[in-house]
Amino acid sequence: MPTRRSRSAPKRIDLAWVRAGLPPAADALVGDYERHLRMERGLSEHTVRAYVGDVVSLLGFLHGVPGREGREAARTAAGGQRPDETTPAREQAAGDARAASQDGGAGLAGLDVGVLRAWLAAQRSEGRSRTTLQRRAAAARTFTAWAQRRGALAADPGARLVAPRSHRHLPGVLRTEQAAELMRASGSGAAERDPVALRDHALLELLYATGIRVAELCGLDVDDLDFGRRVVRVLGKGGKERVVPFGQPADRALRTWIEEGRPGLATASSGAALFLGVRGGRVDPRSVRRIVHDAVESVPGAVDMGPHGLRHSAATHLLEGGADLRSVQELLGHATLATTQLYTHVTVERLKAIHDRTHPRAQ
Repeated sequence: MPTRRSRSAPKRIDLAWVRAGLPPAADALVGDYERHLRMERGLSEHTVRAYVGDVVSLLGFLHGVPGREGREAARTAAGGQRPDETTPAREQAAGDARAASQDGGAGLAGLDVGVLRAWLAAQRSEGRSRTTLQRRAAAARTFTAWAQRRGALAADPGARLVAPRSHRHLPGVLRTEQAAELMRASGSGAAERDPVALRDHALLELLYATGIRVAELCGLDVDDLDFGRRVVRVLGKGGKERVVPFGQPADRALRTWIEEGRPGLATASSGAALFLGVRGGRVDPRSVRRIVHDAVESVPGAVDMGPHGLRHSAATHLLEGGADLRSVQELLGHATLATTQLYTHVTVERLKAIHDRTHPRAQ
């Protein structure tokens, strides 16, 4: 029997080491860009880390800074010093570089579309996936556009960069009957009126009812709920606010959690957080993922999933029920309709049924 060829994992790059080895002007640009992402664009810490890591990788490639695999050789060549270890000579060199590049441009000298393509090609040869390459190309384009606006680049080379198209994997979703079973089982546990069980049930109902992201759920406060209109105010990516409706089952679960369950977990430091951890603080995404995984595991035949799986399921069931893509886009908080179109694969059976029922040549 032929053996399956094993694919070696891509090399891991020590980004802290790479950044420490960047010229001072380039490192200063990275710092300015990081502040721009965090303060001006309001991106999440996770997104900021990903964008900055991609930019550090790009600038390390531009300036020939070795990754982790080359650090020992670099240290030997530097007389045993790490790039971030301070010596009088390094301090003098750093001062000279800053004085020579007050506008930041020297940190990007030589960055053109050829370098961008070579950077992506090098990562592809190391085994990076198409999805990773596409994401890093997008990060590079965002950075070079910002650098041009800032005056660090005369022209934007990222505007000419085309990344390989990623393979779009179909997300695993619950069937409608499985979603119903998940909520039924969760509700049975909440019937015992244990505060944690009440929280978990309300959390699951709200995730499935609204399709909101796990970070959005964890950031909710009690006064973000409007029970009169049965809507929740959500702060999404990039600080964009939207209002999402929820149904009667989620309404009942949330009311019971707030009235009976939340007081049992609340402490003086709980503040206005809607969902609390067992120690009274705001619930964190890791805990929510565990709650969803454990709950879905009890449903026969259900695919393993976390909170994002419930988001996929909510979008799928909305479309299967006849909702239009534009409405689903608004509910999910997608920036573009193209992202929402990923869910249309699950509506094929519904479209076939409509075709069979309405087209004169269907039979």
